This record gives sequence, structure tokens and C-alpha cells, in this order.
Amino acid sequence: MNFWKNLETETQWKEIIEQSWQQPVLVFKHSTRCSISVMALDRFNRSWESSLESGISAWYLDLLNFREISNLIATETGVEHQSPQLLLMHNGLCEMSETHQAIRLDDFLRKAGLKN
Repeated sequence: MNFWKNLETETQWKEIIEQSWQQPVLVFKHSTRCSISVMALDRFNRSWESSLESGISAWYLDLLNFREISNLIATETGVEHQSPQLLLMHNGLCEMSETHQAIRLDDFLRKAGLKN
């Protein structure tokens, strides 16, 4: 899917925080070795285009290759690391997070007030 931006550096994480002051930003933490993570990502990808409200960007974090970025996110947001995990960054803060089977884009956007 071409809507993902790869999160690979601390500088990009800082950009996400800054961007979140202008618009909501989603961060998907994914482990390619975890079948639940693969399932959650697939479900997310299939529902993205039909569910997306404009003005939201999505970042993908490969946990196997960039675990130190996940640890940084956990430290800075106070949200314990999980895999898979979907975070909503807004106004510099993590406003919401969901993990495992609870990652359902429509429900997540509705809870976040980004979709009716």
C-alpha cells in the first residue's frame, strides 16, 4: 500500500510529533513474525481507502528492524510497547492506542472522533 510512510529514524518520530499539531497522525507498529500483527495490518490496509477521512497520515514502524524507535515512542508517550499497535498522535500527544485484534480502523477513527 502506498499510503504508508516508513518510520525508521528518531528524526522522523520528531517530525510526526510536529505534524500532529497540524493534523492527526497514525503510527502502526508491526512485527512481520507475528501472525496477529500480519492479520491486523492486512485488515487495516483493506479498510484504509474506504474508511479514511482526509487529513490523516499513516506511518509504518517495522519492529524487527527499528525496535529502538518503538522503545523511544513508548518512553515519550507513556504507552507501553505492544505488537501490533496503532497509535493516534494529535497535538503532540498519543490520544489513543489499540493493540492486537482491537485494531479496526473504522472503530478506531470513530472513537477518536475522526469519523461519524
